[in-house]
This record gives sequence, C-alpha cells and structure tokens, in this order.
Amino acid sequence: MTAPVAGVDRPRAGLAEPGERGTLSIAHAVVRKIAQHAADQVPGTVRAGRTGARVRVGGQDNDVDLALDLALRYPGPVRAVTGDVRSKVTEEVERITAYRVRSVAVTVSALLPDARPRVR
Repeated sequence: MTAPVAGVDRPRAGLAEPGERGTLSIAHAVVRKIAQHAADQVPGTVRAGRTGARVRVGGQDNDVDLALDLALRYPGPVRAVTGDVRSKVTEEVERITAYRVRSVAVTVSALLPDARPRVR
C-alpha cells in the first residue's frame, strides 16, 4: 500500500474559495479549434485542404458567434448535414468551454465527389 501524497486529497490550508481564485479566459483561437474539429467529425463533411472547416469566432464575454466555411460530400443532403454541423459544433463548444454559442453561420463553399482510386 502506498502512502498518501500530501495535499492531493485534502484542500490546502489558506486556499481561497473557488469563486475568489480568479478568472479563466479561453482564447478565441481555442474556441476556433474546437469548432473546427467538431465540424470535421460530422458525416458528410469533407476536408478540403489541410485544415478542413474554416472557422471565425466573434462575440464578447461568455457569448460567442461562429462562422463556418466548409466543404460537403456530393451528392449528399446539404440541409441535413449543415444542421448536424450546427448542432455538433454548438454542443462541443458549450460542453468544453462553457461559453454560450449565440449563432452558427454555415457557408458551404464546395461540394466534392467521393474520390475513387485511379488504379485497381
């Protein structure tokens, strides 16, 4: 049996209450990466280039507005996929950052067919 590590299981003496410890700010660049990753995970989206979906983040305090530019697989249900992207991105950003997503604007900049191998 190992000995308990000092301070791990017990609060440190003199440590301020959680509400008095300070603030946590999450940069818009981090929110952008979370939104980008979430959008790229939705079935029907296609990575166009190295980055996948492009995301712009705006807003103040704990409210963010997102603008996504992405490519979709062709043929496919554009309206359904963009709805799934909005839901997934909102869910992930709010879950990970605790920010409130006020809006998600989606622009479909390309429809790309499935790439088939040239050699069999």
